[in-house]
Amino acid sequence: MPWFGALKESGCAHRVSSEEPTLTTFVFRRQMTVEFGHCDPARMVTPKHLFEYFDNGTWSLFEAALRVNRQDFLNVFGILPLVDVRLDYRKTLSFGDSIEIASRIAEFRRSSFDVEHQVLNGGEVAVIGGETRVWAVRDKDNPEKISARPIPDDVIARFG
Repeated sequence: MPWFGALKESGCAHRVSSEEPTLTTFVFRRQMTVEFGHCDPARMVTPKHLFEYFDNGTWSLFEAALRVNRQDFLNVFGILPLVDVRLDYRKTLSFGDSIEIASRIAEFRRSSFDVEHQVLNGGEVAVIGGETRVWAVRDKDNPEKISARPIPDDVIARFG
């Protein structure tokens, strides 16, 4: 069974201590059809496009939970640099497949968090992916420099 099928639709996440991870139940789901341009010559979705699906899932998840458009996110909260990605194929995805992408925060830590993604094809898990990102802000004096910040408790609470 996919993990998102077992999650409740609402809940409240809280941080018990700054070192204890926080699990969430808020899931963002997106339906789409695999496009020809997302595939290699064998008509299979390329890893590059799967990572694009995951990135879009992360930003859509934050838009839905925090009610801030992704283009406004930098001004309201900061930036979410990607520091690690993971990908595990279970079943081939091909041109024309109708798929569902489900994304959720798997774990919040002090200033970083993990996002899990599942791509379903015909109700079966085809791809599992993950990202680790950091909650960060740009230095006001040097915009090329960024630094990690603690994830605000009110942000974590929005992911239930």
